[in-house]
Amino acid sequence: MQTETPLPSSEHPTHPAFNGDAIDRKSRCWPTVLLVLLAISFLFSMLVGSVFLTPQRLVEGVVFGQDSIVKLIFWEIRLPRALLGVFVGFSLGLTGAVMQGYMRNPLADPGVLGVSTGAAMGAVLMFYLGAANLFALALPLGGILGGFVIIVMVVTIAGREASVQTLILAGIAFSSLASSIISLVLNLSPNPHAAMDIVFWLMGSLSDRNLQHVWLTLPLMIPGWLLLLVSARALRALSLGEETAASLGFNLRRVRSMIILGSSLAVGPAIAVSGSIGFVGLIVPHVMRPLIGNDPARLLWVSGLAGAILLTWSDLAVRLISGTVEIKLGVITALVGAPFFFFLLFRMRKEAI
Repeated sequence: MQTETPLPSSEHPTHPAFNGDAIDRKSRCWPTVLLVLLAISFLFSMLVGSVFLTPQRLVEGVVFGQDSIVKLIFWEIRLPRALLGVFVGFSLGLTGAVMQGYMRNPLADPGVLGVSTGAAMGAVLMFYLGAANLFALALPLGGILGGFVIIVMVVTIAGREASVQTLILAGIAFSSLASSIISLVLNLSPNPHAAMDIVFWLMGSLSDRNLQHVWLTLPLMIPGWLLLLVSARALRALSLGEETAASLGFNLRRVRSMIILGSSLAVGPAIAVSGSIGFVGLIVPHVMRPLIGNDPARLLWVSGLAGAILLTWSDLAVRLISGTVEIKLGVITALVGAPFFFFLLFRMRKEAI
């Protein structure tokens, strides 16, 4: 009697994370669609601001040098702000998707290991010590250092063999410690103006940034992106459980190290240069997951691109609705993210009933 040959695990219908044919083929075009939308968003970011520029005026000023004011606006204001919006948004969206896949928790975000709070703490200490007034790059440098200090402490305390739950607990503990240090600095600020500067920075913003900030953070972000993207296949295997992933040949300790290092390299510099910007890494994986399927590997690229688009348009909203006082970018993302967070909680509660 002829018997059927069992399907390989990557093609078995009971494993949807491995079954690419089960996903609508239309989902494969989403990276291209998002790239086009990101290019359009970037162009709008070049044109929109307190001084609106037409495409013709922008080309004449930047390419042909006919308008020195336009050239100055482009190189000193619009281009750095747009680039940082794309890079920071990509870092937050990508890291959020990786954290949700690795932790197997839909509420995980880039700050789950304490990197975001550590970066904020480092920048705030630069404010308090007066280094921010000495040279322009003190804030991003302090933020990068603070993020790395926190992640090293988390890994050291949790241990090399730590489980996901232990890492989360260590991240929460050190994030709380960093938050308490920020509160202490605010309490000890020598004058109200210094405290107000710290509070405004913590709200998040991409204004008053220049190309130096881009060149300082991008060389750190790119290796972080690569480490996170390389972990895609491991995240797909982890969706079936740690034992299954190990049986498929993945070194879980190495995967964890790649994700922790990649997250710190991607998120630390991002928060250091932009301030605290929340909800981006939480929102975009949930928005993109119904469109591309539940495969964690497919989710990474599209979440990064969607994060870049979301942050770019949030920054455009800041420019369009701000009057004499500019609304901070972190306020806009919180106003968008908090209702979505409540919707997500209610949906999870409804599914649990």
